[in-house]
Amino acid sequence: MLTTSQMQDRIQGILAGDRLAITRAITLVENERAGWKDLLSELYHHTGRAYRIGITGPPGAGKSTLTQRLVGRNADEGKRVAVIAVDPTSPFTGGAILGDRVRMQSESMRPGVFVRSMATRGSLGGLNTKAQDVADILDAAGFDLVIYETVGVGQSELDIAQAADTTVVVLVPESGDSIQAMKSGLMEIADLFVLNKSDREGADQAVAALKTILAFRITHAENEWIPDVVKAVATAGEGMDQVAAAILKHREYMERLGLLEQRRMQRERSRVEQLVQRMMHSTFWTEQRVAALETQLPVLMRRDISPLQVAQGLVND
Repeated sequence: MLTTSQMQDRIQGILAGDRLAITRAITLVENERAGWKDLLSELYHHTGRAYRIGITGPPGAGKSTLTQRLVGRNADEGKRVAVIAVDPTSPFTGGAILGDRVRMQSESMRPGVFVRSMATRGSLGGLNTKAQDVADILDAAGFDLVIYETVGVGQSELDIAQAADTTVVVLVPESGDSIQAMKSGLMEIADLFVLNKSDREGADQAVAALKTILAFRITHAENEWIPDVVKAVATAGEGMDQVAAAILKHREYMERLGLLEQRRMQRERSRVEQLVQRMMHSTFWTEQRVAALETQLPVLMRRDISPLQVAQGLVND
């Protein structure tokens, strides 16, 4: 258990932007070691300054390269940038494929850049709940931008929209299926579409398809935000100025209408709800209730009792 003095030293190191202190704090929180809750609670007073950008899209769309280019561009402008690369967890070993960290190693060596890979721990496509805790640490450490880059598979891309101030969906011309998948959620969460690898055949048609779909969404409401569609070739650095400008345009729109504060309030509401669910889940499933469930399974399989009745019995116990 950390002493009060040790906790304060650790907090001061983070607030000063000390890389080692930040790394140790993230490890402490990820592994839920003694003192992690107190650390997060103290640091939360110093958050709210970093702008959080989420980057998602299907595998192979070039999210990592796009992220790397955005990091370099902002670092060149003197901004401090942190990246949380949320990687898939192996269902066999529990380990993550931390390729993003390797690819961004050249950028992570820069003084104002910090890159951290995290395992999704079974939540494919979405943000591990710890990722937002880590973002708070980086926010308190004085980073101007915190970029989430997600796996981009599964059904939980909504997580990134809840965690980010601006959500960027990256597609490629060949992503015909992905463009069709707009109906299943990506269209709703995108504040900006980037058609990466736009030097390939079919890029113009893909842009036209996206804009057509967007046109059907327009409600003509006052101050309605219509996501931009930007063409880019991230490997060559082409279109990065336009991507950065589109992100800034969305930020200014949110700030001008007071929507950024609303979005952040909803984010914190969702976080509290998720934390309550986790706490209640861990509190509820005592050894006694697990054992009680096991004894009910044979009865359940004989159809003498329903799952609803079993659950009700456990709750009322």
